[in-house]
Amino acid sequence: MLNRVVVTGLGAITPLGNDINTFWANALAGVSGAARITRFDPSQFRTQFACEVKGFDPAVFLDRNDLKRTDLFTQYAIASSDEAIKDSGFDFSKMDPFDVGVIWGTGQGGMITFEQQVTEYAQGNGSPRYSPFFVPKFLTNMASGMISIRHGYMGINYTAVSACATSNTAIMDAFNYIRLGKAKIIISGGSEAPIVEASIGGFSAMKAMSARNDDPQAASRPFDVERDGFVMGEGAGALVLEEYEHAVKRGAKIYGELTGASMTADAYHMTSTHPEGLGAAQAMRLVLKEAGIQMHDVDYLNMHATSTPIGDLSEIKAVVALTGGEKTNMQIGATKSMTGHLLGAAGAIEAIICLLAIRDQLLPPTINTEHLDPALPSNLNIVGKHAIDHKVNVAMSNTFGFGGHNGIVMFKKI
Repeated sequence: MLNRVVVTGLGAITPLGNDINTFWANALAGVSGAARITRFDPSQFRTQFACEVKGFDPAVFLDRNDLKRTDLFTQYAIASSDEAIKDSGFDFSKMDPFDVGVIWGTGQGGMITFEQQVTEYAQGNGSPRYSPFFVPKFLTNMASGMISIRHGYMGINYTAVSACATSNTAIMDAFNYIRLGKAKIIISGGSEAPIVEASIGGFSAMKAMSARNDDPQAASRPFDVERDGFVMGEGAGALVLEEYEHAVKRGAKIYGELTGASMTADAYHMTSTHPEGLGAAQAMRLVLKEAGIQMHDVDYLNMHATSTPIGDLSEIKAVVALTGGEKTNMQIGATKSMTGHLLGAAGAIEAIICLLAIRDQLLPPTINTEHLDPALPSNLNIVGKHAIDHKVNVAMSNTFGFGGHNGIVMFKKI
């Protein structure tokens, strides 16, 4: 018999705030994290804005030696996981260290380190003066490694990569390992620090991002007829996943139960989702089957909804395929309208939003959607400009990544 899995701790570093309470308050208030990029001069790029993390001081969390050894994406991971572990009330001294693991996610890893080191090499006329920390700082697996080193967790440890579906992939893997009895607790989530010239330049060249430079806060506009691309974000989200009986025995606070997780592939295109949403629809069917519920039982769906013309429409088609086009009580939200798209970390903070919605019976708004695309069905319950009270027993979160990766997770009130 498979173990049940619950969430007992949360942590966040986001464009809306650097802790869970601030993040959630700003999300409910409909705050946009978008502004002109401050990390470098973006004037040469097609897109000149992003959702940057603000006021983050890694020295609060790390000593001087660890600051030199870690890229920003790892620093975000450490800060968010520290908060989640503290929030869980987890007493490591009472645990076998091999019963606690870390399964993390990042899409790009140490982009800041990689760009800086290669630039310095090129400007130095080929002089091979690379930092001895160059390789470990940019490796994608270093976030999970550093979290385990910091806390002495000696169980399962690795990093998942599936582009923008990464966090849900990591959460799904953690879910399955705990269900199978291979761990009692796993710290999971994702982090990303992609706001560097190489990433902005690359995505700008693809014309994947919005170019609404004159009004960044209104640029991420899911489902809107004038949407023109996503807004890049950064940060991290951390969840403490725990075997249910273990959590109950220690009297843990439980945010919700993880009842299902699934993945499929579109097998269609490098960067575009399937136009009919076939892979997304099947991934949702699988998670519903695993959870033992029907689509009309889902109270809240946090959509991937990046604000791209093709992606938003294909995801809606996938939802309609499961509802049969009938109007349901399910509310649809697109919180990237506020946070931007955190790439490999997106699923983690959106899973957190689902869990907080279950806890507080509140749904954050979808901002900037002024004129619904006429190609979309008119009977959808899209959360509007303001947070709403809503009964949430079951919440689902969708993520999709370049390469055709579809990752879905589902939580329920316990």
